[in-house]
Amino acid sequence: MAAPEEPELSQAQTEKLLQFQDLTGLESMDQCRRTLEQHNWNIEAAVQDRLNEQEGVPSVFNPPPSRPLQVNTADHRVYSYIVSRPQPRGLLGWSYYLIMLPFRFTYYTLLDIFRFALRFIRPDPRGRVTDPVGDVVSFIQGFEEKYGRSHPVFYQGTYSQALNDAKRELRYLLVYLHGDDHQDTDEFCRSTLCTEEVITFLNTQMLFWACSTSKPEGYRVSQALRENTYPFLAMIMLKDRRMTVVGRLEGLIQPEDFINQLTFIMDANQTYLMSERLEREERNQTQVLRQQQDEAYLVSLRADQEKERKKREELEQRRQEEEKVRQSALAEERRRRNLEEEKERKSECLPLEPPADDPESVKIVFKLPNDTRVERRFLFGQSLTVIHDFLFSLKETPEKFQIVTNFPRRVLPCLPTEEQPNPPSLKEAGLSRSECCSIELISC
Repeated sequence: MAAPEEPELSQAQTEKLLQFQDLTGLESMDQCRRTLEQHNWNIEAAVQDRLNEQEGVPSVFNPPPSRPLQVNTADHRVYSYIVSRPQPRGLLGWSYYLIMLPFRFTYYTLLDIFRFALRFIRPDPRGRVTDPVGDVVSFIQGFEEKYGRSHPVFYQGTYSQALNDAKRELRYLLVYLHGDDHQDTDEFCRSTLCTEEVITFLNTQMLFWACSTSKPEGYRVSQALRENTYPFLAMIMLKDRRMTVVGRLEGLIQPEDFINQLTFIMDANQTYLMSERLEREERNQTQVLRQQQDEAYLVSLRADQEKERKKREELEQRRQEEEKVRQSALAEERRRRNLEEEKERKSECLPLEPPADDPESVKIVFKLPNDTRVERRFLFGQSLTVIHDFLFSLKETPEKFQIVTNFPRRVLPCLPTEEQPNPPSLKEAGLSRSECCSIELISC
């Protein structure tokens, strides 16, 4: 079965389609058309949505994927800073360390064996993310219950949303993976993360996203970043047009060292961020310039269309006027032809003129509107209509006229009316054997 043909585009839609392709650089006309149709042919909304997609913001018609955005973690230039646990000092410290070593080894070995065996019995529930935002909000609430509300501003959204915002705003994104069971987690949160200088630094310099690895969303990010130990932090930024991990901090780190290491990472990558900002500014300026050019083109196009419309209207008006004149001339020609035919018919139907010596004859001299004179004899018994028909059959007489006697002046009732359907005869009209009448034009 053949696929149904798409409806043809109007001229306005075709112009928008070409303009959208020029603004976005898409080569596929079908894709351009589908995008415009999704936005009800609103070109501003379609272009903005396309630009958002290019900047990493999910389209309103294409929801974000269920997995995090791909982040480049294989860059050999990634700065890695690992803090080793302090070695025991003195005889007492080494004695305590050696006494606790077998217990710690046994505990962690059994814990790993248990987790490994449990994986075969029941799949890890963290592998299935159903509510990523809920995971993050739940972690923040648990963090505040345990460590208080004095902490850096956590990004309240998914990891993908945090990446998108950092990419769009060209900011650093610091990701913190919280290991609930790790021995250094509590000390890091209390002594480093929640100190005033760290809070001020993070809130003013970057976006900060955090989640526990016991939550599905945190576990998924953990699988992507592949941390070695806790506390774990990763610095991510837009580099070479990709969101890239540029720094990794692992282990228990002190506040001053924490700020210094982050500052070092930021300084080392500032040129990349500045380059991205300059490139984006250049793209924006190019976009604005093209938009201005397109607006000027549209203004010119509308002006040309308006001129063409007025020209068509003038041509149509001229055509209508010419057609009106032509129809009027045709109507006048038909009226003239009908009048001639009617005169000829009246002439053929006239009774014969009586002889001059006929005692019942009446001689009437008619003065026509063009000052010519015509005379004819009629019979007293004939209707005044005969006089009218005779005059009507003459070429010199107008279409509508009336017959007026001179002395005394009166209009002869030659045509039937509602009051007098049968005009009187010449005798009944009181005409004498010799009369002189004038023909007067009746205006329409």
